[in-house]
Amino acid sequence: MKHTFLDEYSQIDSFIHRLDPRIKLITFIAFILFIIFTRPTSFIAFALYALLIASLIIFSKVPVKFILMRSFTIIPFVLMVAVFNINYSGLVTFWNVLIKAYLCVVCMTLLMATARFTDLLKALGKLRFPGLITMILSFMYRYIFVVQDELMKMIQAKESRSVGGSLWLHIKTHANMLGVLFVRAYERAESVYLAMCSRGFDGQIKTMDEFGITKKDISFLVLITVLLAVIRLIPI
Repeated sequence: MKHTFLDEYSQIDSFIHRLDPRIKLITFIAFILFIIFTRPTSFIAFALYALLIASLIIFSKVPVKFILMRSFTIIPFVLMVAVFNINYSGLVTFWNVLIKAYLCVVCMTLLMATARFTDLLKALGKLRFPGLITMILSFMYRYIFVVQDELMKMIQAKESRSVGGSLWLHIKTHANMLGVLFVRAYERAESVYLAMCSRGFDGQIKTMDEFGITKKDISFLVLITVLLAVIRLIPI
């Protein structure tokens, strides 16, 4: 089965890819915080944020089409939230929710595209992020594709054995498939847990990669932070 992984472009050799994952995490989190706390009417600031993100995308060598396709998938949900949050301010609230949410999604998409998911999880651990949440994210990302494989095989088997039939029959079949998928996922989780316990798993995910912060990493963090601060202080 073919899957589209979150970090499929993480092997590209670019300046952004070579940055320490901890620096990238801190930088993009700072980017998101600056975007969130910018005044809704600071249109010039949002335009400069977008320009800065576009520059990072160009430096990362990640295909622009990939970033746009991934970020546009969130637009329907953002529009729904924006519409239901329209109050006395009218279009200002709508614009505020829409532009901030989209810019933040683009930031997260670029972060995921320029670092391996395992490196991001290890960076979270180094930054004292709760270990339980990091471990849950790790297993979720690792086994969600296994569960997806099971579902795709079940759908393929169902399509090869059923032709026509009423709508109710197909709904009932899909409901049964979901039940079977839940049972299989539970059984696989139990077997994986027992296998890891038998191999001495102590709750810590260990990797052979080691991180090292260089002067380039620090320079990048300082430069982006200064640019964000300058943009944030621009008067309306």
